[in-house]
Amino acid sequence: MGTAVDAEAAFYDAIARADINALMALWAEDDEIVCVHPGGGRLAGHAEIRASWEQIFERGGVHIGVSRLHETHNMMTAVHSIVEEVHRGENRQPDLHVIATNVFLKTAQGWRIVIHHASVAPGPAPSHQPPGTVLH
Repeated sequence: MGTAVDAEAAFYDAIARADINALMALWAEDDEIVCVHPGGGRLAGHAEIRASWEQIFERGGVHIGVSRLHETHNMMTAVHSIVEEVHRGENRQPDLHVIATNVFLKTAQGWRIVIHHASVAPGPAPSHQPPGTVLH
């Protein structure tokens, strides 16, 4: 991936398509990768993370709208704090909104995910975009 933003867009696209191979190709090759799904425990390594996404994909893809990006980066790492609006099926209103942090590492193969941590946010979804944020 050319940028961490490109890797993140590909991550959510793979989730929408329930494409486990495309999704797992976006993770760093290092086995120290971590994923926390909303309400779930800490998953470490490719095998645990893959198994969790395979279980999620049994019901098909998950459409996630991403907004309120707060990005911190340097030459080798990028940290994105975002709000995910999760949609399943044809529902136009989000089923829930989630606060997520995605951490990317620049590798020889390009930007790869090393941490995805998502938690269900309390209350209604935020309705405004704070200054200095980017929608994607």
